[in-house]
Amino acid sequence: MDPFDAKTWWIVGASEGLGRALAEALDAAGARLVLSARGAERLQAVAAGLRDARAVPMDVTDAGSVARAAEAAGAVDGVIYCVGLYDPMPATCWQPGTPEAMVEANFTGALRVLGRVLPGMVTRDAGRIVLIGSLAGHRGLPGAIGYGASKAALMHLGENLAVDLRGTGVRVQLANPGFIRTRLTEKNDFPMPQIMAPEAAAARVMGAIRSGRFSTSFPAPFSWLFTIGRHLPIGWFHRLFGARG
Repeated sequence: MDPFDAKTWWIVGASEGLGRALAEALDAAGARLVLSARGAERLQAVAAGLRDARAVPMDVTDAGSVARAAEAAGAVDGVIYCVGLYDPMPATCWQPGTPEAMVEANFTGALRVLGRVLPGMVTRDAGRIVLIGSLAGHRGLPGAIGYGASKAALMHLGENLAVDLRGTGVRVQLANPGFIRTRLTEKNDFPMPQIMAPEAAAARVMGAIRSGRFSTSFPAPFSWLFTIGRHLPIGWFHRLFGARG
């Protein structure tokens, strides 16, 4: 059964970048969409260009905003949590408040959204949860204080959910992309191997969802550094990136 055709999907983080590209891809696949992000104007513009999409502005860092948006969204067949707040920050240049903001958006916000969506899915014994992690969540990287930890926590959450929901009709999946050409990666001043256009990354996520695999990391072979690197001594792994372990 196609997971998109005539199904209702809620994309959180849909106003630009990968989220916007996913909205366009799901729309083309026949899904009905609920689109959420903080920027109401950009969100409305995305929804206006799609076949069947509703804009429901939401701030994932505000519990009241999430509650109101979840009520407006109603029962959904699937949710994609695609929020990605990022500011490069090494521990030697710690900026108070910056890592907290990334954790709040990238991880704690997901808890708020799932707290409103998952109970209904469990009751109906049907649904799909897709969490957009990152290759940066596999192991600690230089200059990724806050971002790497928040994505690692989100990916760990996916594992928790998969275990608890085994045997139910609710499926959990992780998609862990590498570099995507967005306003966020424009902040980087280092080489970004195999950087992808948002549309190419969205196609990979769509394929991962259709495959049914629990976790998909891409693009290869760059992603192999991280999936294999999880099993290397941390010092060896850091030397791959020119950092001292």
